[in-house]
Amino acid sequence: MDQEKIKKDWDSRGYSFGIFKDPPGKIWADFVHRTDELVVLSEGEIEIEIEGKSKQPQIGDEVFIPANAIHTVRNIGKTNNVWYYGYKNS
Repeated sequence: MDQEKIKKDWDSRGYSFGIFKDPPGKIWADFVHRTDELVVLSEGEIEIEIEGKSKQPQIGDEVFIPANAIHTVRNIGKTNNVWYYGYKNS
């Protein structure tokens, strides 16, 4: 994954850029943000549940989480993962 390329793309689209590195079993449960969010998996495996619908993106897939949507991100793999997230700038 080209981290800088994603960061530049998101910046051009008005999104911030951050990185999470999670151990196996880590769960970020029931979050709600007032702004749109993007997520891209860089390493490992994750499951993203948005408003009760789950998806398991592949490395490089961009997932859109709309503002005010209840969502959960889980490391479902047996190894650490790395994923990028960005919030729409207001």
